[in-house]
Amino acid sequence: MIRVLCVLIGYLFGAIQTAFFYGKMHGIDIREHGSGNAGTTNTLRVLGTKAGLVVFAGDMLKSIVAIILVRMLIAPHYPEIAPLLVFYTGLGCVLGHNFPFYMNFKGGKGIATTGGMMIAANWMYIPVGLLLFFGNFVITHWVSLGSLLLYTGFLVQTIIMGQLGVFGVSQSVLIECYIVVFVMTVMAFYKHKDNIKRLAKGEERKTYLFKKNKMDASTNASANDKRIN
Repeated sequence: MIRVLCVLIGYLFGAIQTAFFYGKMHGIDIREHGSGNAGTTNTLRVLGTKAGLVVFAGDMLKSIVAIILVRMLIAPHYPEIAPLLVFYTGLGCVLGHNFPFYMNFKGGKGIATTGGMMIAANWMYIPVGLLLFFGNFVITHWVSLGSLLLYTGFLVQTIIMGQLGVFGVSQSVLIECYIVVFVMTVMAFYKHKDNIKRLAKGEERKTYLFKKNKMDASTNASANDKRIN
């Protein structure tokens, strides 16, 4: 039951859709522009760098706050599974971000939200995550590839850290932690299935922070009139 509670807490925070609300503040529904994804990358492409950074920060922050609350209010009562409760909270945040109930379950892909979870879960995730995501981004400018590398690294690092005793829990609890992170990883790859096809064909779009991103042909032309630099 406590696991379900942590997922629900995470879901409620994750469902605070930063890209959707930011877009509404500027007169658009982000889901009707660009790729139709309510996340950082599409916001950056449609509304510009400032908007993208705001959404990125907001999507990370909601995971961080949710996990801090669980650590303060719930985890102390269950020290033997405290790290597991953090992972369940993170899973809930990603589910809320990807499938917000008030948006007909059409949200984002959960990468920035996962980044926030990794920061709040254990500082050891930070250097590896930065290297995998931003290292790739600087070289290729493919956000999707960086996202997939981030999740792959997250899963592998979780298993390594667990087996090295970093989390300080029993092997049975560790296995459950691995399962939760594996489920999140599979979900991330599924959400990126179209990106994976384009990457395989060499047709994936590149994204840039400090210069204009070319819009897809499917992008609603009115997005250009509402671009915020």
